[in-house]
Amino acid sequence: MFACIGIRLVTLQMLPTPAYADGGVNDRLRTVTLFASRGGIYDRSGVPLTHSVEARYVFADPTLVKDPKAAAAKLSPLLGVARSDLEARMAKRNLPGGTPSRFEWLARGVPIEKANQVMALNILGIGVDHDERREIPGADLAANLIGITGEDLTGLEGLEMRYDDVLRGTNGKHRFEYGKNDLNAPIPGGYSQVVPAKPGSSLTLTIDRDLQYEIQRSLSANAKEHKASMAAAVVLDIKTGEVLAQASQPTFNAADWEDYPPVDREDAATSFVVDPGSVHKAIIFGAGLEEGVITPKTVWKIPSTITKADVTYADTHPANNQKMSMAGALAYSSNVTTIKIADKLGPQKVYDYQLKFGLGKPTGEGMPGEASGHVLPPDEWNGSSPGSIPIGHSVDVTPLQMAAVYAAIANDGKWVQPHLIKDTVNADGSHVAPPAPETRQVISPQHAADLRYLMEAVTTIPGATGVNGRIKGYRVAGKTGTGKRVVNGEYAPGDVASFIGMAPAENPRYVVAVFAYTPGGGGGDVTAPAFREMMQYTLQHYRVPPSTKAAPKYTAFP
Repeated sequence: MFACIGIRLVTLQMLPTPAYADGGVNDRLRTVTLFASRGGIYDRSGVPLTHSVEARYVFADPTLVKDPKAAAAKLSPLLGVARSDLEARMAKRNLPGGTPSRFEWLARGVPIEKANQVMALNILGIGVDHDERREIPGADLAANLIGITGEDLTGLEGLEMRYDDVLRGTNGKHRFEYGKNDLNAPIPGGYSQVVPAKPGSSLTLTIDRDLQYEIQRSLSANAKEHKASMAAAVVLDIKTGEVLAQASQPTFNAADWEDYPPVDREDAATSFVVDPGSVHKAIIFGAGLEEGVITPKTVWKIPSTITKADVTYADTHPANNQKMSMAGALAYSSNVTTIKIADKLGPQKVYDYQLKFGLGKPTGEGMPGEASGHVLPPDEWNGSSPGSIPIGHSVDVTPLQMAAVYAAIANDGKWVQPHLIKDTVNADGSHVAPPAPETRQVISPQHAADLRYLMEAVTTIPGATGVNGRIKGYRVAGKTGTGKRVVNGEYAPGDVASFIGMAPAENPRYVVAVFAYTPGGGGGDVTAPAFREMMQYTLQHYRVPPSTKAAPKYTAFP
């Protein structure tokens, strides 16, 4: 018996020693994820709009927690997690392979001072480690653009979601020996292997933080004054296509986004689908100039109404068969004149120019879920379409699409794709520029200048629809609109008031578009004052010199 025992001891000590030693090490090994730092999102001058800051995560080893119920009662007030939830996470359980779970999340992104309080409780089986949380310095500033992240810092909405793969980075891991029971800590000098985390890249936006703040403030005040349930404003640099500001109403505090309904978190400029109404007329006049149907000096006798199929279209400032100039037609937003121009163009030309100006498909600005809108090809027109489509009905657009239309007119007829991303900053500090924006010539520079000349009448002719958009010291070209909101292919009650304009009219630098969904009201009364305030701030912010020459003198009825 003793001989057998002795032989067995020698066998165990001498032959499979490495295997047994490795088995003992494996029993003591723990793997902890090393989280990659998520990249930040910054405005055009490098000011953080959202970024990650150091925090802690709190975890439990259920095999060591002696009293989950008592531990949950102590931790709940500090972590803001329900007792029942914490108790369930700390309950002993087996993993799919049958081994006991040694790691369970209790909370992510815990502020360091809270994590210190957790450790001061000295609860066996509860630990903390390095983590990060998202900090939003501006609360609601550009929140509808930036979007939100979940508890694990995965992008859920907005640019956080659209560029999640760029911002996220790659996690690493740390595998090490860990003592048990009273030695619940890493073993000094024990096995340790680290795979470093790779930080995510950051985004620099084209957004100007100060301008964004002012546009949001102005839009919110205007929406409140006119009881608008939804509103949007966009500021574009016409030469580059950079979006300098893009505001939505309603908005939300991104730091406490769970307290707001999903509709408050939508980006109105790219998701707010509307019939544009009279702001669409600029496309028809631009096409008419380009195709030689009209010139800036064209004068027509204009009846008070025009009928297409069984629908009669009238003007709010009827000409009563007087001669009307093209400047007067835009100034008084003549439906009849616009329809007559479209008749000379024909359905196919109207459709072609809608597409050239960027309607019917997303701009590709960078926001996820951007609506495409819809324009009808000629074979889908009905009897009244030649009357409704030219004046901006039976046309679905977003505020951003229409802002880009006017930016093309301001930019000598060249459409430039609106975009939000200025560059990407890698973890090593290198900057990577995005692909160049798409551009195309829609109308000639001369005809774009002619159209700007005609649209300046909207803010200068006495009694014109856009006189409330006039800015002291600067010449302004623009257009008012009154349309409808489109929900699930149907018109919703109320009106969508709009004003889109450019300044200085003689040499435009910026386009501002304002849309507001109200119980009732036109663009001249509802959104033109907001445009004036926004454009005036934009021009002063970028120190654009005032106009040196007075606006042209127009005659509406020669």
